[in-house]
Amino acid sequence: MKLVYVFDAYCGWSYGFTPTMRQIAARHPDLPVEVVSGGLFTGARRKPISAFGYVQGANAKISELTGAVFGDGYEKLIADGAFVMDSETAARGMAALRQAAPERSVDLAAALQDSFYRDGLSLSDPDTYRKIARDHGLDGNRVAAAFTAPQARDAAADDFDRAARLGVNAYPTLLAVIGDRVVPLARGHSSTDEVEQHLAALSA
Repeated sequence: MKLVYVFDAYCGWSYGFTPTMRQIAARHPDLPVEVVSGGLFTGARRKPISAFGYVQGANAKISELTGAVFGDGYEKLIADGAFVMDSETAARGMAALRQAAPERSVDLAAALQDSFYRDGLSLSDPDTYRKIARDHGLDGNRVAAAFTAPQARDAAADDFDRAARLGVNAYPTLLAVIGDRVVPLARGHSSTDEVEQHLAALSA
């Protein structure tokens, strides 16, 4: 069995799920975790954040339910409504980080979201990935170069296809994959205990 975590770096609910995902990964080091980027803000949905009037209300709900903190850097970044969330570039960045340290994908996905939702860094900027990499003891220049390489674009497209094949259309989604069997463990907000109950049922 392995876990497949499908998230979108620009999804506030994925950000709120981060503590649960990290705890599950820490409690089950024997379970491989595949981190897959979803495509929440692609195509026609790639537009200024002001076009999504629900964001501030959703963030308040996410904070209430999960304790997630939206930092001053994030609030400043989105204050004028002009910032464009682009899930394709975020997925390219996740692919570059994942390539550098695949066994640390869960932590790197969390760092990616912290960079946006706490520090207010654009996930379309190579310097963001350079900083994340260096903060985690990785080669920042190599990761930044990988972010801009054509292979990262291909990896992002592969992630979107993988999510679609798994039937995922909402983020975050955590799945258990056992051979050809795919079992949902969490969709949207879920606590660590709730995920653990689902895992226990699979092992029963």
